[in-house]
Amino acid sequence: MSSCSSTSAPLLQRDSQSLTDTAPWNPDFGTFSTSLDPLLVPPADLVVLRVPTRSPPAGPKHLDRSNDGSSSDQTQSQDNLGFIETCKLYPAAIGWSAFVSLGIIMLAFDPQLLGNLYATPQFRKDFGYLYNGDYIISAPWQMGLSMGNPVGQVVGALVAGYPMEQYGRKLTFSACVLLTTGLICIQVFARSLEVLLVGELLGGLVLGCYAVIAPAYSSEVCPMAIRDILTSYVNLCFVMGQLLANIICAGTSRLDDHWAYSIPFAMQACLPGWWFWCITIIPGLFFIPESPWWLVRKGRLAEAETVLRRLASPKVDIQKNLLAIVETDGLEQKLEMGSTYRDCFKGVNRRRTEISIGVYCTQVLSGVCLISYAIYFFQLAGLPTEDAFSMGIGLLAVGFLGTVLSWPLILRYGRRTIYNTGLLCLIAMQLTIGILDCVPGHPTSVVWAQSYLMLLWNFCYDLSIGPVCFVIIAEASATRVRSKSIALATAAQGALGCIMTVAIPYLINPDQMDMRGKLGFFFAGSGGLCLVWAFLEVPETKGRTYEELDILFEREVKAREFAGYVVSAS
Repeated sequence: MSSCSSTSAPLLQRDSQSLTDTAPWNPDFGTFSTSLDPLLVPPADLVVLRVPTRSPPAGPKHLDRSNDGSSSDQTQSQDNLGFIETCKLYPAAIGWSAFVSLGIIMLAFDPQLLGNLYATPQFRKDFGYLYNGDYIISAPWQMGLSMGNPVGQVVGALVAGYPMEQYGRKLTFSACVLLTTGLICIQVFARSLEVLLVGELLGGLVLGCYAVIAPAYSSEVCPMAIRDILTSYVNLCFVMGQLLANIICAGTSRLDDHWAYSIPFAMQACLPGWWFWCITIIPGLFFIPESPWWLVRKGRLAEAETVLRRLASPKVDIQKNLLAIVETDGLEQKLEMGSTYRDCFKGVNRRRTEISIGVYCTQVLSGVCLISYAIYFFQLAGLPTEDAFSMGIGLLAVGFLGTVLSWPLILRYGRRTIYNTGLLCLIAMQLTIGILDCVPGHPTSVVWAQSYLMLLWNFCYDLSIGPVCFVIIAEASATRVRSKSIALATAAQGALGCIMTVAIPYLINPDQMDMRGKLGFFFAGSGGLCLVWAFLEVPETKGRTYEELDILFEREVKAREFAGYVVSAS
């Protein structure tokens, strides 16, 4: 990082006008440089952005920006690359990002499995009670069992922030994998609701950590051109975990003994658990590259350079990439971004943390928590058990398709437009589901219409706010507090999920409020409030480096105006 007295400075422009401090020059302020070349000076018609000149950040003065033995036409910086070209230059970064995101599959598998078991006749018979000629699991026990995952997200996410910053992403992920393979045994051998509850709570504590590690790691090892796709891949892993649970339960739901639910628990341990972790993930733990951003913050520049070389092809100018990381970290030190949970709510970080928390909580308030209860919901709506499980598989299949189709949309239209448009469509469909449930007699045609609307809703969700959420939480936070900011967003979403976990069984169970599709009215209303907030607060972060985002947030640019600004260095 250049010294504070450098004459070079980042410039923030909108159209032909400059965004600048209008206050008189203060000797406590100086210019800040995003370039190592002290000979560059800003044009006379532009005003430099001034930032406090306290103790200069340590780091990049000793770095060499020159090409490391390669001619300029053989080296590439990540800033101006297209998607296809970036994929060719960074195959290792893509692979390792996808590898770490595999933990999300287990996180999504667990609650989806429980929701399906509530619709499994043999599970209800063995653990429930007779009500109006059919067996059901009482609402209190549904609530208690389902609390394991969201409680785990709250506690596990907050706990994960500390080892991630202290010991790094690699060691934290490795520890979580090993703990998961051990704790899952409690669920496998549970033969009572009490033991199963203990297994859900303990396992959920570790599973919640994956929701923080995956998006943080992906955002820090991938270059800007593919950052949005790899962070949104986290949502695809959620869908894959849910789809896997639905497929397994659909195959065992017809069994008339304890294997109807024992096999799904065993598959949870053997397929995505013991066998999957041991054969696929655990050997890879020895080779995972550490986050170069974390290494830079720890002052381990030589190791960061080595990691960057592992993540990219030889044609990439690693020195430029390392310089960009060091300069961004130095800028955030300069702007006093901090690195603790308290810093997430101080100064400009407060707004950035609010955005991360808001977009994640919107997922719950728009109705995604119903997906775990989808098959049970279909049964209550009047579908036969076999058709309900088939619809459950279709629900997640269209979600998988929606996430994949969201990638070209994200590359083309960015974040803000897709997020707001998608949320508007979700609200309309929830409202329609609620209206259909008011049809007298609740005929079969209405039941099927509601079911197909749920499929369409999930497709739209995974086409828009589902994947885009993970892109935004990875980009909205400052790099120094990213793990803490994502942890807070995950914890807030988990806490809200706990509330819904308590409420939904009472709202939909036939021995309670029996609301069925009328829940659509509630989620249409809460989603509408989220849409108003998102329109006012969610910015467009497409194509921005982390340094540019730091400057835009520091200058308090309005969310609706983010796309209209150009950040440039003189």
